[in-house]
Amino acid sequence: MSIHIDLSNRRSIVTGVSSGIGAGIANALAQAGSDVAGCGLEATTSEGAKRFVATVESHGRRAIYQSLDIADADVSRSFVNWAAAQLGGLDIVVSNAGRNFFKGVEKATDADWESNMDLNLAAHWRVAQSAKPYLDKADAPVVIIITSNHSLYTLPNSFPYNVAKAGLVALVQSMAIEWGPHLRAVGVAPGFVDTPLADAWFNEFPDPAAKRKQIEGLHPVGRLGTPNDVGALCAFLCSPLAGNISGNTILIDGGRNAVMQDV
Repeated sequence: MSIHIDLSNRRSIVTGVSSGIGAGIANALAQAGSDVAGCGLEATTSEGAKRFVATVESHGRRAIYQSLDIADADVSRSFVNWAAAQLGGLDIVVSNAGRNFFKGVEKATDADWESNMDLNLAAHWRVAQSAKPYLDKADAPVVIIITSNHSLYTLPNSFPYNVAKAGLVALVQSMAIEWGPHLRAVGVAPGFVDTPLADAWFNEFPDPAAKRKQIEGLHPVGRLGTPNDVGALCAFLCSPLAGNISGNTILIDGGRNAVMQDV
């Protein structure tokens, strides 16, 4: 087998493509040869949406985008059907969209719990379930679920986000068992990734540069992850090179899991 990531003429869905990790994934899949249907909360006229389309098209691939709330059950299913119709089928689904709900066990409210579970857990299941009839018709289809390092280990006051992300690990296992061998399902668990949200967090500190340097120092690789790091892993996992990988969640965190919290 040639050691080359080739997704030529594959048809992909990526949720949450207007910035951050989703944008990096869309870029990597397009660079490997896939058309990409993306979605996000941002309007189609937003800079993020236009950047997604331009990036995918720069690789000679087709890009289509919808502005929507993927946490809405009916909307998420309609998006999958629309994307499949526009692309002429589906081969790859990367369910990425999500956001932080860091409240803590004591302070979290019922509304926090419900919003978190709708977006960070149920939406991933609905997208995959809605795509399944199209993936059944594809050759070697793949579903990638973007979870988090919080699915495997966590920090104080990360509830209920960490609970939903841990649930995604079980979702990946169930899909791999029930939908294999025709379909592979894999989880990807990024750690601290350098995104606009990360910049906003650093800017909350009196010395953002010092805080960034401190956090980078907690990673054995000496830096934060990037959206392109996650995108490259996803492109590999969607390719025939990863044909024996299914049912597990792969951690991509720069070695942070190997460091004691108080170091």
